[in-house]
Amino acid sequence: MKPSEQPVTRPLHQNSYPLIRPEQVSFWEAFRFWLKLGFISFGGPAGQIAIMHQELVEKRRWISEQRFLHAMNYCMLLPGPEAQQLAVYLGWLMHRNWGGIVAGSLFVLPSLFLLILLSWIYLAFGHIPAIAGVLYGIKPAVTAIVLFAAYRIGSRALKNWLLWIIAALAFLVIFIFDTPFPLIVIIAAGLGVLGGTFLPQKFTVGGGHGAAKHSYGPALIDDDTPTPPHALFSWTGLIKVTLVGLTLWGGVIGFLCARYGWEGALTQMAWFFTKAALLTFGGAYAVLPYVYQGAVEHFHWLSPHQMIDGLALGETTPGPLIMVVTFVGFVAGWVKEVLGSEQLFLSGAVAAIVVTYFTFLPSFLFILAGGPLVESTHGKLKFTAPLTSITASVVGVILNLAVFFAWHVFWPQGFNGHFDSISTLISLCALLALFRYKIGVIPIIAACGGIGLLLSVIKV
Repeated sequence: MKPSEQPVTRPLHQNSYPLIRPEQVSFWEAFRFWLKLGFISFGGPAGQIAIMHQELVEKRRWISEQRFLHAMNYCMLLPGPEAQQLAVYLGWLMHRNWGGIVAGSLFVLPSLFLLILLSWIYLAFGHIPAIAGVLYGIKPAVTAIVLFAAYRIGSRALKNWLLWIIAALAFLVIFIFDTPFPLIVIIAAGLGVLGGTFLPQKFTVGGGHGAAKHSYGPALIDDDTPTPPHALFSWTGLIKVTLVGLTLWGGVIGFLCARYGWEGALTQMAWFFTKAALLTFGGAYAVLPYVYQGAVEHFHWLSPHQMIDGLALGETTPGPLIMVVTFVGFVAGWVKEVLGSEQLFLSGAVAAIVVTYFTFLPSFLFILAGGPLVESTHGKLKFTAPLTSITASVVGVILNLAVFFAWHVFWPQGFNGHFDSISTLISLCALLALFRYKIGVIPIIAACGGIGLLLSVIKV
């Protein structure tokens, strides 16, 4: 009998689960799973994490629930897409650095290629009445979805009056004074430091994930499985990963700077989305206001309506919602004609790849560099007071984004123009479907897009 197949004793109430550990998983078997996951990872981070839990913890038993939650809690503390980072972590834990790189890359690549295709269709054929009608119906749905995201994050994060005040202040300073999002994050972190010192009970709301309560049978990486040698912390390993990461970042941005200059569109996209990747505390909806401020208001890479359309496309494709930046990059590359007016598709595709590369590179580095530190101590991770305060401020910032979306959708020509009552009605129906009937995002977008198409046919 192989060591991996040895029986494991267990209390009687767990006898319905297998008593045999799974066999070792080959790199290529894991590769096939991560490829499959890249095509089925719908539903946002919650849905994607649920899929991984069902497949890896319950069905395949590649990792125990406690180790799964331990990894997930670490990813929740990081800036960046937590579901993609969790895939990197699990792939790395099983098959070293290349396992993590493959898992994280395949989580993103299907969505990258799909969004490049959809972005091209959007820009090349978006003026066609049928497509314009679909987008007309989708815009108010996206407004409702962003508002629902603010509610959903707020219901988890705002556990006391002080956090409510921080959220309200964040909304006011960005709504009234157009305060840059990074400054709001810094101020919120400072308030968290002060609050954690003088009112610690107000900043210890935790992540809400709880401890592992279920067992699905012995796992390949179980609660008591020793940390594999490659996952043990060493200063040599940390320095090596850091140097490789800085080379991958600095080499590409250095090439872009040498080729197009620091003020070149591709160079500015690389720098802007590097900063965006480091500010995504609280998920994709948290970084959207920053992307909106930069891409729409500062660089004028795309219009507010195009940003809303891009968010809709991001919601309907697999992969992390932050993949909306791929759409932003494609539109920016197309509009700025970064490779010339005769190569618009190639301009958009190259810009989309550049933006995606710099958005996700930090996620790989956080896991490959920080994973050994997490594995070296299986202690319970806690949210710090600054992160709790940042999450509270994010709620106010997302609410501001919903207000801006509503303004551009309900008053498409500004407040001096006509009020679009049909868009408002569609948005209210979408809100009702989200709040009252708990309908998923994709069915809502599909239904609203169908309504828009029907309206365009009636008008014709």
